[in-house]
Amino acid sequence: MRVLYAAPAASWDRWSTHLRAACPEMELLRGGDPASFDALIYAPGYPESGEPLDFRPFTRARLVQSLWAGVERIVGNATLTQPLCRMVDPGLERGMVEYCAGWALRLHLGMDAYPQDGVWRNGLTPPLADERRVTVLGTGALGAAVARALVAVGFEVVGWSASGRAVEGLRVLPGEALAEALGRAEILISLLPDTPETRGLLDAARFALLPRGAALINPGRGTLIVEDDLLAALDAGQVGHAVLDVFQTEPLPPAHPFWAHPRVTVTPHIAAETRPQTAALLVAENLRRAMKGEPLLHRVDRERGY
Repeated sequence: MRVLYAAPAASWDRWSTHLRAACPEMELLRGGDPASFDALIYAPGYPESGEPLDFRPFTRARLVQSLWAGVERIVGNATLTQPLCRMVDPGLERGMVEYCAGWALRLHLGMDAYPQDGVWRNGLTPPLADERRVTVLGTGALGAAVARALVAVGFEVVGWSASGRAVEGLRVLPGEALAEALGRAEILISLLPDTPETRGLLDAARFALLPRGAALINPGRGTLIVEDDLLAALDAGQVGHAVLDVFQTEPLPPAHPFWAHPRVTVTPHIAAETRPQTAALLVAENLRRAMKGEPLLHRVDRERGY
């Protein structure tokens, strides 16, 4: 099969070896006649002209496989009629679980409340995990994995999704119960996709529903948060601390107030990275399924946007 590597050139060396090892029957190319390709492996930043990729000439392609978990930069492309699949990478999932669990524990334990200044603060004993209520917004593959990990630690975890679809071993609240989900969230973790329905979801009114002093962890999508409203909630003490990995503008501008705010921790979009060595196995499986006409893994629902 002929496959076009439709991703930024800078990523070629990191990906090509793993992709070819996982799918040796594939002829992986960086260019050629669009009508000759059976599939595309895609990542944002291609083409490097900055113009949206025109998918119409790829008349033979049976699959567009994204290397990113998020597909918001491609799903609205009107020329894309081929099946689109998002990336669900075991390595990315483990990275997200570790990020969320690590920061949830740090916030829960109050690890930053012990400056090394010679003062003996033994009156700051934290509660146990089963006394801390956590809400995970978004219960897809990543959200469910994070929620299960936190349940295993002992936290009282509830998930929330627009559909309220059941997740084994987790209580999931449906869309109409968002106020309930937020009202119990001493630690709120957002792993929602970027869709028209989720953009600006966390605004002043929603922050006001949180227990006073609640912590926010957002490694999902920066578009979810109204940034000025979050700053106001932080200044007022309604939100006690925010750990933010994604933003409306990336890289986060040096003058952005998040950098200097004492109740904000900025991390530079590193919560979960797709690992070529594990992600290549999914790409290979979907390529083979496409060639055989079998159901594809993690196919995007165009109407829902993910």
